[in-house]
Amino acid sequence: MLYKASTEFLAKPTFRPALLAISLALPLFSGCLGGSGGEETSTTQPATPSTTSPSQQRFSEGRVFRVEPGDTATTEMINAMIQLRPGDTLEFGCGFFELEHGLLIQATEDVVIKGCGKDETVLSFVNSDNVTGLEALNVRGITVKDLTIADSPGDAFKLKGVKWGTLLNVRAIWSGGGEPITANNYTERLNVACTNPPFNEGDPTPDYIPSSASGRYGIYPVESENILVDNSESVGASDAGIYVGQTNTAIIRNSRAIYNVMGFEIENVQGGEYDNNVAECNTGGFLIYDLENITQYGDTSVMLNNIARNNNTYNFAHSGLVSAVPRGTGFITLGYDNIEVFNNTFEDHSTAAVIYTSYELIDGKDKTADKKLDPYTEGLHIHNNVMRNSGYDLPPPNFEKVLLEGQVETVLPTLIGLKNITNPGKGAHIVWDGLLDELDSECPYPLDANGQPVPSDESGKPIHTNQHPNPACHYNTYKFDSTGERKLPQWGSCFNNNEMSDDSQPYMNFHGMEGLELVLAAAEQDPDILTLEGLQSVLEGLNGIVADTDASVHDCQARFGELLPPLPRVTIPPFEPSGTIDPAPSEDYVSRVCGKKMKPGAVNREALALNCPTLDQYNLFADSTDPRSTPHEGGVPYALNSKLFSDYATKYRVAFIPPGTRAVYMDGQSGGNLNGSIHFPTGTVIAKTFAFTDESAGTEELVETRLLIKRISESGKAFWDGLTYIWDTDADGQPVAELAMGGGTRSVSWHYQDVTTGKLHAGSTNAYAIPNANQCITCHSNDDLESGSAPIGPKPRNLNRAYAPESSFMGASGQGGFPEVNQLKYWIDQGLLTNAPPLEINGAGIATNIERLPHWNLPGDSGEVAGSDADVEARLRAYLEVNCQHCHNDRGAASNTGYYLDHYRNIDAGYGICKKPTATGGGSCGRQHIVVPGDADSSIVACRVADENDPQRRMPPIARSVAHDEGVELLTYWINNVVDTDYENGDACSNQSIFQSLNP
Repeated sequence: MLYKASTEFLAKPTFRPALLAISLALPLFSGCLGGSGGEETSTTQPATPSTTSPSQQRFSEGRVFRVEPGDTATTEMINAMIQLRPGDTLEFGCGFFELEHGLLIQATEDVVIKGCGKDETVLSFVNSDNVTGLEALNVRGITVKDLTIADSPGDAFKLKGVKWGTLLNVRAIWSGGGEPITANNYTERLNVACTNPPFNEGDPTPDYIPSSASGRYGIYPVESENILVDNSESVGASDAGIYVGQTNTAIIRNSRAIYNVMGFEIENVQGGEYDNNVAECNTGGFLIYDLENITQYGDTSVMLNNIARNNNTYNFAHSGLVSAVPRGTGFITLGYDNIEVFNNTFEDHSTAAVIYTSYELIDGKDKTADKKLDPYTEGLHIHNNVMRNSGYDLPPPNFEKVLLEGQVETVLPTLIGLKNITNPGKGAHIVWDGLLDELDSECPYPLDANGQPVPSDESGKPIHTNQHPNPACHYNTYKFDSTGERKLPQWGSCFNNNEMSDDSQPYMNFHGMEGLELVLAAAEQDPDILTLEGLQSVLEGLNGIVADTDASVHDCQARFGELLPPLPRVTIPPFEPSGTIDPAPSEDYVSRVCGKKMKPGAVNREALALNCPTLDQYNLFADSTDPRSTPHEGGVPYALNSKLFSDYATKYRVAFIPPGTRAVYMDGQSGGNLNGSIHFPTGTVIAKTFAFTDESAGTEELVETRLLIKRISESGKAFWDGLTYIWDTDADGQPVAELAMGGGTRSVSWHYQDVTTGKLHAGSTNAYAIPNANQCITCHSNDDLESGSAPIGPKPRNLNRAYAPESSFMGASGQGGFPEVNQLKYWIDQGLLTNAPPLEINGAGIATNIERLPHWNLPGDSGEVAGSDADVEARLRAYLEVNCQHCHNDRGAASNTGYYLDHYRNIDAGYGICKKPTATGGGSCGRQHIVVPGDADSSIVACRVADENDPQRRMPPIARSVAHDEGVELLTYWINNVVDTDYENGDACSNQSIFQSLNP
């Protein structure tokens, strides 16, 4: 259980950001100086003071940060959220909050976020510059309770990488197409009824007007563990209301979803449970399924005591799988094994109470690109449910989408009704696509990247993750016995003891897409044929395509003398703190250590344990007012071949490796460090200063300096911590960099020639963003094996070059005067780097016998012919690696997307080729695939990288306020002129439909 904070702290705003974060500092070194990589000597390491007076207690106790509505609420919220440590509480007062920034909780544990109640505390993010309302990343133990989030641009509540997360008595809501939710009307707008959902866009609705402009997910725990959603609600999400994805052990209970596209979703979850929930007035009520090409695959979920009723709102999703769900669906399952559905009520659904389907329906037989995914749902047990009034009004086809856009999914409900010869034009209580796989005896058991068998469960089913290579075929031998017969009922389905009303057909098997080719061909010749009568005339007299209404195939008791056994209920184990995250230090302790007077040229290494109020207190540079000056204690400047785009900023980077220690060379060629940087010793500081150069005026404005410091917690665990200092002037007019963990914005301009290409860059922005401390962690965490805000840029392949500053502004002074030789060789010669192979340096200062990342913007720098397809692709991959890959990898902040841009990854579906998005909403730009060969205008990634203003679309979501025109140009060229259908999976997006089963 999360324990209650024992002291109270009022999160008041202040005009000096440095003073806001004094209490953020973390202790660094305990008495023993345990190694964490590199060759270290204890004499050079900062040590914890041996004595602390009673008035200088090192740690504070658990605190309460309270934020009230008003103009300063955003500032107070940010100042509080970046300080949360074990035992702390962030408490919002009663009322309506207008917040301009998302609430981001990172890399902490055992914290509480709470309000006065979900009807009393409303956090509106309608004007937020972030896509998510509340996001918790890599948190161990968090409870969010008693508040509502309104009008988040993207997801409302998102928990990612959370262990032990509870969402209790919370609500996500969007204004939709109606009157905006404001401070004046929120008490009337929050509680939405379900009386008459709109079957079609534009139909009158007295309760709520849905809108595709709403955010994607209301409540969204993903890639997490031990999750409880209780007594919560989602209203109006353009994808899913309450959605638990890629998670182990999750319970959703006592909750309600209304006017979302899909009410509740369990996706790729291992051990899920729906209990006592209500889904009403959505497009579809409940969904349990697996998505392809993401972190893990699901198994075993229980659905009991729920009510799904009147889920008949037209589908208003932008794209993706959920856009294919027909309105009027109570429950749907797709490609997920072992589901028990019992004691539920399904009533008033215009298509079906239950749709039981497979990826074969979508992709075609044996065409699912992800061979790790089992396309079929098996082990499905539906019993003791009540089903009333189902399938009475199938949604009509959308002629424009079918013929002009190729989106055949709108024809599917009509095809179901057409095949239903028993009750023409209608659906049924239970609708099955009738598709099952056959034994593929020639398909071998899948192997991992080392050639070893993938782990399996007790039944012999492979337990895949996205780290396993995509097999050539879908292994399914475990489903069949030695004679080739399917093992039943465990790899089938059982329906029994369901109470079905007589007003609807009990069951139908519509045999997949059989016959749809004829329907589409006839419609192309005569659009008026898209009516029930017209389509019946097309298929009249054909054999084998009518629906089968015999449900005895699912009568397991009669067929096998047994039923599928009950599945276990989900149990969440008690919370266990990690003990690796320290409480906040006391202000007295920070003041004493950071204020220590240093000898000339000596870094204040004891202070590196703490977040000092001003940058000069670390004594890193010869000129304390200029981080471009000569670094102290052997600090070495470095530059990168390809760098992250940050609104055309010039960057000055310095690595401070503690004297007497060495960093360890680790590259990706051997496969041991695919995405990680050089391994730095404890006590390392990496400083990066952002400046804006105006060569026409002969000026360069310092804006911020960011530090990454490798620290050790009290438990002895090494981690990287990130700090931000903003440059300003003090009372005497002298430059000073003050700690600004809350981030900020600055108006900047630039006018300079790129030192690599010679191209002139000129422009300005009023919204250059300085990230807050928690945003820094978003990009830097989970990139390699080290925890916290690990370095991204200094990988051997990106350091393999001769040093040269990014700007000629400094001339030969300060860091501009360092030797312009191969950086790795210089580090080796200076005794700063070990474990490197002998380097063979050419005349350009490049080591030719190790890996190297090219300058993304210099044609031919890849070693290929300048402008050739190979050269363009190598440079584009370098650009995506430095700008996107730190999140888009299987351990990064975007790991749940399944879109991975690792340097050594094959260019296939995982790299975006014809990959469907995992989420829709505005971030999909209304497009169906991430990369469409030859068509950047249909590719999601091209839309997102080019966007400047929409938080749902802008990618990267932080670190820039303007589009990077040159990067967009390179990406667009690659998609349009290099990528073609010969790429792996390149033939999987030949039209804009979610259904590919009709592709040749």
